[in-house]
Amino acid sequence: QVQLVESGGGLVQAGGSLRLSCAASGAILSIDRMGWYRQAPGKERELVASITTDGRTTYADSMNGRFIISRDNGKALVDLQMNSPEPEDTAVYVCHARTKVVISRLIQHEYDYWGQGTQVTVSS
Repeated sequence: QVQLVESGGGLVQAGGSLRLSCAASGAILSIDRMGWYRQAPGKERELVASITTDGRTTYADSMNGRFIISRDNGKALVDLQMNSPEPEDTAVYVCHARTKVVISRLIQHEYDYWGQGTQVTVSS
């Protein structure tokens, strides 16, 4: 129902910057939250940042203000500005979208959609 396409990944030197972009298509009007997750080899997937339709953001503590998430209407497009990335930030970054379908006042369903992932490699 929702397709997510990431772009912007690649190789970046520590201390540089990189911008990841995720474009959503399909039932975008039902999206109430989008974000970025990452998974490094041998590590569990973790949330990097997310943003809701009304602009509320959530960041992992480890980001320490280095990463900034932004949105276009909080649903169709979300970017992750990576400032001063470190080698430890090397991972596959995956775009995520959560949709909320309201059936009634007390009945609603949430669905999760994932992009294909984009590799980010930070060299020292």
